[in-house]
Amino acid sequence: MFSGHVSKRRKFVADGKEWYLEYEIHKNRPGLLGEVSSLLGMLGIDILTINGVDHERRGLLVLVRDEAQIRRFLAAVRTMETIHLTKARIPTLGDRLAVRHGRYLERDLGDKKTFLFVRNEIGLLVDFMAELFKMPSHPLIGIRGMPRVGKSESIIAASVSANKRWIFISSTLLSQTIRTRLSKDERSPENVFVIDGSVSRLRGSEAHWDLIRELMRHQLSIVVEHPDNFVGMAGCSLDDFNYILELRNQRNEHIPFENEIQSPDKQWSDLN
Repeated sequence: MFSGHVSKRRKFVADGKEWYLEYEIHKNRPGLLGEVSSLLGMLGIDILTINGVDHERRGLLVLVRDEAQIRRFLAAVRTMETIHLTKARIPTLGDRLAVRHGRYLERDLGDKKTFLFVRNEIGLLVDFMAELFKMPSHPLIGIRGMPRVGKSESIIAASVSANKRWIFISSTLLSQTIRTRLSKDERSPENVFVIDGSVSRLRGSEAHWDLIRELMRHQLSIVVEHPDNFVGMAGCSLDDFNYILELRNQRNEHIPFENEIQSPDKQWSDLN
């Protein structure tokens, strides 16, 4: 399935160790990036990815064969007046996404598990969710946002990226659906289970909520749209969520935490 080139690349990465380096530019001038890249090359450190990650900052994902290479780089970079090294560490998920997308994830100042996105950053949101779906811990994720901002579409795209099957327990995306039963194949812990909290609260039968409570008792990847409308009915609280994601059309858009629930115009299908 994979070419010999890819296989060698994977072995090469496995034999080394990835590090994240970030520096702040004090005196920007032509050739500065080349100097940093040349220094890394002379030390035998391979650059995997490089990008601007903030105003006057660059982030690099590099591959080293031993930590002595990093120590020599740190010693050399301290002598450079044009840059100041701000980070040198084993890369976190946030570091990898920052290098890929050119900016760090934005967190809510009052709640560190809440991450903020706007619609033109939807690629960053999709990549972040995809990485969460790959976690063996199967996190419980809530996603807030106004109607038609792209919540369900982002979940589907993230599932595809993570090579996961998504299962709608309640949804208004294509046909408005409420599930009361799942097949054995659908119950796989490798799937992503998607619940629209507002839909379930408005239309969910007791059988529907029994299914939700059963899923919540297991270690599964569950994403809840409109989590504030969901928690009271599900017997859990927002503290039980591992991550809360907020998606806005514009950065200053207000999201009501308990959205007004209105009856849908279309017929609902109760899938058994």
